[in-house]
Amino acid sequence: MKFLMRERVFGIGDDHWITTEHGDKAFLVDGKALRVRETFELKDHHTGEIVAVIKKKLISVRDTMMIERDDDRIATVRKKLITVFRDKYLAELEDSVGGGEIEVHGNFTDHEFTLERDGRRIAQVSKKWFSIRDTYAIDVADGEDIPLLLSVAVCVDHLHAEEHPHEV
Repeated sequence: MKFLMRERVFGIGDDHWITTEHGDKAFLVDGKALRVRETFELKDHHTGEIVAVIKKKLISVRDTMMIERDDDRIATVRKKLITVFRDKYLAELEDSVGGGEIEVHGNFTDHEFTLERDGRRIAQVSKKWFSIRDTYAIDVADGEDIPLLLSVAVCVDHLHAEEHPHEV
């Protein structure tokens, strides 16, 4: 299933809709103002339920974001320290969502990257699929945890933008 997301979702107090490829509202990214650290809630459009909370870790050696569900951390996203030619990001998953890791690699500046788990592509991010300015698509494989993968994509977009603010 494909979803459309605006680039640079993150901003204090910003709210943004993630839509289906057909333009239907699917999730609201609710930017929480007046918080000590950047915090965003991903809310299901139909139920209003918070399906994920994305928080930037306050103190860490390298920029890190955490994804929570029901007040429990389900994933930690950060840039891999050692990469050969290109940036790579890693989402370390908690046992509650199957454990293991999601490796994210590709061209982050152009929003052309892949999310893989155990060598299998579970989501593809691409700006090429749609001509809408400042928007990219996330194609999530059937049977995957949609809120988790959308949250990982948002984290990667934010972490890359912070590290490379001049690249738009």
